[in-house]
Amino acid sequence: MKTLLAITGALLCAGAFAQQSYPNRTIRFIVPYAPGGGTDIVARVLAQRLSESLGQQVVVDNRGGSSGIVGTELAMRTAPDGYTLLMGTTGPFAVNPSLYPKLPYDPVRDFSPVSLISSAPHLLAVHPSLPVKSVRELIAYARANPGKLTFSSGGGSSRLSGEMLNVLAKIEIVHVPYRGVAPAAVAVITGETSLSFSDIMVLLSHVKGGRLRGLATTGAKRSPAVSNLPTVAEGGLAGYESAVWYGVLVPAKTPDDIIARLNAEIVKAVQHADLRDRLLAEGSVIVGNTPEQFAAYIAQDRERWRRIIEAANIKGE
Repeated sequence: MKTLLAITGALLCAGAFAQQSYPNRTIRFIVPYAPGGGTDIVARVLAQRLSESLGQQVVVDNRGGSSGIVGTELAMRTAPDGYTLLMGTTGPFAVNPSLYPKLPYDPVRDFSPVSLISSAPHLLAVHPSLPVKSVRELIAYARANPGKLTFSSGGGSSRLSGEMLNVLAKIEIVHVPYRGVAPAAVAVITGETSLSFSDIMVLLSHVKGGRLRGLATTGAKRSPAVSNLPTVAEGGLAGYESAVWYGVLVPAKTPDDIIARLNAEIVKAVQHADLRDRLLAEGSVIVGNTPEQFAAYIAQDRERWRRIIEAANIKGE
C-alpha cells in the first residue's frame, strides 16, 4: 500500500512539475494558409516574440488548403499539451461553418481560444472615373444603376465585405472574382471593375498616388493606417462591420494553466513596440484579450457572417 501511494505521489509530482516547467521544448505554430499572406505575417511576428518570452523556439508551420480547412483540421488532431498552437482567423472559424455543411472540425467543440491578437479592416476604393466620393454617394449611384457596378476581390473575406454592402444597403453590385488580392487590385486600377475591397496595404499606395479613390474602411473603428477615412458605418451604412481577425487557439482539453500562461505571454507580446508597430503599419487594430472575451468575439462574428451568407445565398466552392 505504501509503495502504491509513493508511486501515485511521484506521478502527481511529475505531472505538476511538467506543467510548471512548460514549455520545455519547441512549440509548433500552425498557420492554415500559404506563406506570405496577412495571416502568415502576423503569425511570424508573434512567433518571434513568443520564442523570446517563453524561452523555447516557436516554429511557424504553414499548412494551406481548402479555405483554411486543412491546417485547422491538422491542429485539431494534435495532442492538447500546449505544444501546438493554431493561428485562427475569420475564414475557418466564422465563415466556413456557414459555407460548408460538413466541416471536419467543430470550431467550438474542438478548440479552446487563447487570445485575439488583432483585427484588420478592408479598404473600400473605387476607380476615379466613378462619380462618387462617399459611401452614401456610392449607395445612391448603385441604386440608380442596378447591376451596372462591379467589385473585384481575391475571394474570402474581401468578397464578403462587398456582399455585406449589398445586403445591408439593398443594392446590387456584381462580384467579379480574381485569384488573389493583387489581380483584384489591378482590376479596379485599370477600370476593369468599378471598385474593390482589399487589404489596406494592397490599395493604400494606389489611393495616395491618385490611381484609386478611397471611400472608407470596413472595421468598427477607423484604421490607424488611414485615420482620415471614415468607416463604412460612419459613411452612412449603420450596422456595417467587416474585418479579418487573427487569434491564437489550441486543441480542446489543453490544460487551463497552460492556456493562462500562453494568454499572458500573447497579451504582453502584442503590447511590445516592435510587434505593435508592425501590425499598425499593416492597418491592424491591436487587441489582446482573455480567452472568454475571444470566445465571445468568435461567436458574434460567426453569427454576423451566417446572416450575410444566407441573405446573399453564397455557397462554398
